[in-house]
Amino acid sequence: MGMASLKRIFITGISGCIGHYLADELIQGTDHELFLLVRNPDKLQFDPKLRSNIHLIPGDMGTIEAHADLLQTMDCAILIATSWGDRQETYNINVVKTLTLINLLNPERCEQVIYFSTASILDRQGQPLPEAGSLGTDYIRTKYLCHQALESHHDSPPEVTPIAEAMANKITVVYPTLVFGGEPSKPYSHLSGGLGEILRWLPLIRWFRADGSFHFIHGRDIARVVAYYVDNPPQKRIDVVLGNAPLTATEGIRQVCQYHRQKIYFQIPLSLTLANIFIKLFRIQMADWDRFCLDYRHFTYPNPVAPAQLGLPAHCQTIAELMAASPKSTGRN
Repeated sequence: MGMASLKRIFITGISGCIGHYLADELIQGTDHELFLLVRNPDKLQFDPKLRSNIHLIPGDMGTIEAHADLLQTMDCAILIATSWGDRQETYNINVVKTLTLINLLNPERCEQVIYFSTASILDRQGQPLPEAGSLGTDYIRTKYLCHQALESHHDSPPEVTPIAEAMANKITVVYPTLVFGGEPSKPYSHLSGGLGEILRWLPLIRWFRADGSFHFIHGRDIARVVAYYVDNPPQKRIDVVLGNAPLTATEGIRQVCQYHRQKIYFQIPLSLTLANIFIKLFRIQMADWDRFCLDYRHFTYPNPVAPAQLGLPAHCQTIAELMAASPKSTGRN
């Protein structure tokens, strides 16, 4: 890589699953100077001393204003950090402080902001899903609010100055679908962390056919896509759904069973009526968002992007590859 193409990159959320894969990609595949906002360095499962131009910045999003001078010198910012805490903290971090960080960047120098949203706030046409704002969990609702603030200056919360037009046009919003990933040297995503428990129910799950569809993507593939955009700034605001081609729930179950050599003889259609019977029978508590997702069922989006769409090698494109890459996927029977 030539010296002219080196960038100063500020990254939040590096200690999570996606953050670790991105660290791998940027440390091993580029010479960019990295500034990693880290609240607890003990959570890092990689060596930040691998290169002399990797800097740990002590702190968190709650006090992002303390880094105003440093942010003015950045060529790129990658915003992965998110809060799952109490209602007020979630709003403060996911909306107010995220927008504040973008405002602290220098639009004359910063080429691009890569902001991590979630595909859960989009409808099947890739447009904002109003129910995400009205019924969503605190996490979903705040991601929706931040998205709306980035879309329209009129929706900027009163605590934050609206994003300048020059900066708004440099934002690449990425919307991960179902994220898998994790290994001994990297934290597990929420889904991969629970994979072992789900697979224990496979002998029962295989008897049902479910109406629904979804996309998935591995953390390493997310990192490859993000690294591509770091080196190829779009020069305009773009929205990128991160995911492989859609799968039906029934096909997903079939592929998992095939990998684990669990035969499927026949399947009972899991209708909404039958699902409601199970919910009552097992006294399952469902929040408004859970109920909405059960009714909505098909979380698919137009033009999902994975490494293959960018001409890059893919890590996991199929369920079988996903199972093989996951230490939480107990061996085949």
